[in-house]
Amino acid sequence: MSARVGALCGHFEDIEQQRGAERLGMWMFLATEILFFGGVFLAYTVYRNWYSKDFAAISSLLNVTIAGINSVFLLVSSMTITFAIRACQLGNNSAQRKYLLATALLGSAFMGLKAYEYATDYHEGLVPWSSNFGKETLHGHEKPMLQVWEEEGVAPERVKMFLFFYYCMTGIHGVHLIIGIACVLYLYIRSVNKSLTADKYVAIEVTSLYWHLVDAIWLFIMPLLYLAGPHTTHQLGL
Repeated sequence: MSARVGALCGHFEDIEQQRGAERLGMWMFLATEILFFGGVFLAYTVYRNWYSKDFAAISSLLNVTIAGINSVFLLVSSMTITFAIRACQLGNNSAQRKYLLATALLGSAFMGLKAYEYATDYHEGLVPWSSNFGKETLHGHEKPMLQVWEEEGVAPERVKMFLFFYYCMTGIHGVHLIIGIACVLYLYIRSVNKSLTADKYVAIEVTSLYWHLVDAIWLFIMPLLYLAGPHTTHQLGL
């Protein structure tokens, strides 16, 4: 009973009321996040419906292999942070630390691959504000991409629109993931200091809700952006 009292803040009547308030607060925050991303997804869907050929042409040049690996990283990280909740509830501090660290490392691996992908996109001229935009020859073509698009009836302006959506959506998602990694590392530090005891497991639980949302958003972003066009074996890097 003393542990439960120690975790209780003075303005709550009991520990369950406090935990309910913490969960409700996080769900309300997540609702605003869903509204925010929902608007971006809606705008993308409208323009993709209008300019499906142009969007498919540029989508087929994105690195779907890296996107697939990153999807696995986030799915596994959702599992490890859930295991961390259970370890905290059982008072297993060692397992709790391992699962929190694994979650942070998987998120960091995602960001590392994403940074590599951005660098590759820049090198290949797939950055709309770059002077090198569309001037590289990619995926077996002998002509610059701008010329290939012109011959195929693909408008460079609409290709740029897709890329703006691509960098906006993946960039905002990346910022959210970095915030999530910071929160998980903060919990890891608390776990190392043994201040994250069994009666305070809700701290991991509410963080996991945010983490799961970030993962779920990626599972929408990945097919919307990367699978809007066909990918050949060469494009998959196989």
